Parts: sequence; C-alpha cells; structure tokens
Amino acid sequence: QVQLVESGGGLVQAGGSLRLSCAASGSIFSINAMYWYRQAPGKQREFVAVITSGGLTNYADSVKGRFTISRDIAKHTVYLQMNSLKPEDTAVYYCNADVKTTPVSGLRAYWGQGTQVTVSS
Repeated sequence: QVQLVESGGGLVQAGGSLRLSCAASGSIFSINAMYWYRQAPGKQREFVAVITSGGLTNYADSVKGRFTISRDIAKHTVYLQMNSLKPEDTAVYYCNADVKTTPVSGLRAYWGQGTQVTVSS
C-alpha cells in the first residue's frame, strides 16, 4: 500500500506565500509523475501543477509565474511553493502520484488526503 501525506497548508493574507509538501511512503518501487490539484468549495477538482521523474514541469494558467513545483526523488516528496497568493487560490490542495509498487507492476495513481489553504483579502 502507498500513502501520500500533505502538509504546509494554512491561513495567509493575500500577497503572502506558503510551501506545501507531500511525502509518499509504503510499497514504492518508483514514482513517475507527481501532481498538485485543488478543489474550492462548490467547484470541481482542478489541475494545478505536475512534475515528471525527469524534472519537466507544467502549470495551470491561473498559477503560472506564482507557483513552483519541485521534488526530491530520493525522499519521494513533492513540493509546491506558492507566492503572491490570491483569495481565489483558497482551496483544499491534494497531491497525486503515479506509482509502481514492483518492477513489473503498472502505474497506479494515489491521492493524499488534502491540506487546506485559505487566502484572506
């Protein structure tokens, strides 16, 4: 079994910064891409950022230039540095990882439990 645990959420004023972390543990052979998603109240979960095992990144247009995704492959951890936060960034942030649990298994997606980010105006 694989567990993903997010941390680093909280309450911050508009213009402030937060750094989220997500650590994967358990039966991990390798991790391919790692993602951040978010879900605001009454809205669907949306893509925020992705980083591949090779370090390639992609971002939602709404966060480009403000958020930076990075990872520590050895620690199975992904980070999301969020700067210039806006009230519309308020959401529960979830991490997601594509994991191989054995050398011959396929990739399977795992989700964390989420961490709340609240940006006050």
